[in-house]
Amino acid sequence: MKISEIFIKFQNPLLLAIVSLAGIMALWLPFILNIPTIWGIKLNQEGMATIIRNYDGPYYIVAAKTLYNPEQIENNFSFPLPSIYYSAHYPLFPLLIRSVTTAFPFMGYPYAMITVTVVTSILAVWMFYFLLEDIGLQKHSLWLATLFSFFPARWLITRSIGSPEPLFLLVIMASIFFFRKNNFWLAALFGILAQWTKPPAILLFFSYTVAIIVSSWNQLALTNAAAWVKKLPWKSYPLLLIPLSLVGLYFWYGKQYGNFFAYFNSGDNVHLMFPPFQIFNPKQTWVGTFWLEEVIWIYLFAAVGVVYLIKQKQIAIASFVGIFFLSLLFVSHRDIARYSLPIIPFLFIAFHKVLESPEFKWISLLLLLPIYLFSITFITNNVTPIADWGPLL
Repeated sequence: MKISEIFIKFQNPLLLAIVSLAGIMALWLPFILNIPTIWGIKLNQEGMATIIRNYDGPYYIVAAKTLYNPEQIENNFSFPLPSIYYSAHYPLFPLLIRSVTTAFPFMGYPYAMITVTVVTSILAVWMFYFLLEDIGLQKHSLWLATLFSFFPARWLITRSIGSPEPLFLLVIMASIFFFRKNNFWLAALFGILAQWTKPPAILLFFSYTVAIIVSSWNQLALTNAAAWVKKLPWKSYPLLLIPLSLVGLYFWYGKQYGNFFAYFNSGDNVHLMFPPFQIFNPKQTWVGTFWLEEVIWIYLFAAVGVVYLIKQKQIAIASFVGIFFLSLLFVSHRDIARYSLPIIPFLFIAFHKVLESPEFKWISLLLLLPIYLFSITFITNNVTPIADWGPLL
């Protein structure tokens, strides 16, 4: 294959990588240069330390350095948190940080963490691009993937600090990509990686179960229930490895902490509350405010997105977004925007006709400035107090 042919084949992924990196560098630059204020917003004067110590990055470094060993956590780190707290930070992201540090010792844990986030964020944008191509949105796949590089703002922020969200979105999209192709082994593999990244990944298994049943539902009217059950695609059994991987993780926690249910005893980390909509109770620990009208907009876009995906006959994607949206109704946490990130790329698919319009493209340009201002403000204020950097390096 000629060089020109290679360039043409990979020019879109290359362009997306450049755009992705440009967005991250734009957020880093004011902190690297120690610019005191932008647009009247006062910024931290700590260089890249501000980026590195954004929540929950330092906690993932602790998990990476100790592999959840309670004695090492208690003896080496000054955070006022019990060692079991770190079980809420699932291990794949810490293991990748540790692997990068092992391969490149000069980098140190903080910059290894940032490296993992940046690389997985680029891979996530690429995965979204390939998913769009596979769905049949080739005409606008480059634009939608470019838009996904900086919108919404909460996604841009998580791509620019030490965060497992890019990794999480990457493996979720990869799992759904292969599920749509009936490649259940690879769907299960990436589902397992998702499960080892963040707790909500278990919803993948439930959404696959629903998608399989719904896809075969019409056949039930043409046969009896027993025959219908026999005709279900039992070759999808590898998907059972997703919940089994969660059991395996809890066994490992049992070995490290002496508590199989360590995650559920990690403190105030399980933010699912009953009845739903407890997020509107300002007395909830992780809410603390009644200024929450934007949450209703998130609910609205998610619900409408599910309807659009069903109309587009995107059964697997609609199933995942629908189940994830239902779970969001029970989340009692002020940062509902971060909790909803796993469904964002699929909402892009749901609303693709609007997002592809010339009007929206112009509007998105106008949104760049407020997205940027919100992002740097969030980053400069969302920092973990660190008394001693030594153990983290």
